Amino acid sequence: MNMVAPNVIAPTPPRTLAETGLNMVLMRDILLKTMFRTNMDTVSGLAKLVCLPIALTQELVDLGRNQKLIEAMGTLHANSGGEMGYQLTDGGKARALDALTQSEYYGAMPVPLADYSVQMKKQSIRNIQLTRPQLMTAMGHLVLPPTLIDQLGPAVSSGRSILMYGPPGNGKSSISNGIRDAIGDRIYVPRAVEYAGQVIVVYDPIVHTAASEEADDPTALRKSGNRFDSRYVYCDRPTVITGGELSLDMLDLTYNPTARTYTAPLQMKSSGGVFIVDDLGRQAEPPQKLVNRWIVPLEESRDILALQSGEKFEVPFDTLVIFSTNFHPNQIFDKAALRRIFFKIKIDGPGQSDYLKIFSLVAKKRGMPLSEAALVHLLKVKYPTINNVYANYQPVFLIDQMIAICEFEGIPYQMSPELIDRAWSNMFVREEEIQH
Repeated sequence: MNMVAPNVIAPTPPRTLAETGLNMVLMRDILLKTMFRTNMDTVSGLAKLVCLPIALTQELVDLGRNQKLIEAMGTLHANSGGEMGYQLTDGGKARALDALTQSEYYGAMPVPLADYSVQMKKQSIRNIQLTRPQLMTAMGHLVLPPTLIDQLGPAVSSGRSILMYGPPGNGKSSISNGIRDAIGDRIYVPRAVEYAGQVIVVYDPIVHTAASEEADDPTALRKSGNRFDSRYVYCDRPTVITGGELSLDMLDLTYNPTARTYTAPLQMKSSGGVFIVDDLGRQAEPPQKLVNRWIVPLEESRDILALQSGEKFEVPFDTLVIFSTNFHPNQIFDKAALRRIFFKIKIDGPGQSDYLKIFSLVAKKRGMPLSEAALVHLLKVKYPTINNVYANYQPVFLIDQMIAICEFEGIPYQMSPELIDRAWSNMFVREEEIQH
């Protein structure tokens, strides 16, 4: 399912070295480090590694030759279409080692921060136009009250922050994932961004899903190389999901002192996509403190990051932030913080009829035949003991428990009042068990 995102314009490949927006010494040093670390010796091979057009890579190689840092090996590679081979001179190796002591970064040329900011505007999450059918399709596997779609649709289309709250086990995480699936288009993610001579790695295969190329068609690969600047990766809109492990330092640049390189923080990796903070209130840091860190970014669509030197700089903040919590918002936020979160949506447990719908859907999916006697027992005997409070997770839990019992006992899948009792006893811890 593809979203309509008319504004995602591909970044065009640089036609000259000046058009990369990068300092010549930085580019030359990245080329030398790449040759040193990979032993790649052909221009076409190097062009792929540094993500520049072949003509510009050749210019950089020629620059290195003029400076006596690179030399031609004087032999043509038979297996590389008769290409000339190149290697580092002793001076080139010394320069590469010197550059590696300053930063271990090599490979893809970075994109200047200013160019990255322009590209982010072209592919902003705020440009997404989500329709009711698209959201309904993405949420199709969930049984949701129709009023919930009424609230979610405008919230997602606005690209503003959303707080989902309500009792546990009612699908807040599934809804967050449904929102992610509904936003089905693609954007261009830079492999790395450059600011003040420092390289910040952005592309992360754990967060970003690259669009697959038609690798079996050799002409397609050549075309795609020229279609857009290959310093970017064409990806699905990214999704970052964090839970109880989220800490404030994950929202800052990560500096690796051994490699002397920076990695982008989570919210920068999720630019143009979705950032889900699940289980808010379970982190070591209080929720108020976490939300305070987001106040300026959420209001002004810009974030402030700091280098090791203490120098601060601005990056675009373009992500749909979804907070999900089992606490009531008034318990964990002050009024000022709540004002900053644009949409607040309560996710309640299902009523009895929706609960039965979910129960029969799960049973059908698992191949478990329904039994009227078992369902009557469940609704008339078991649920009154917990004040008839239903939750979305319970049908899955109970049916899976009964399946486990049937498999252990070596009997066909079935449900009965007795099996319901056995499954139910595993769903809750009785109070007396925790008293000493």
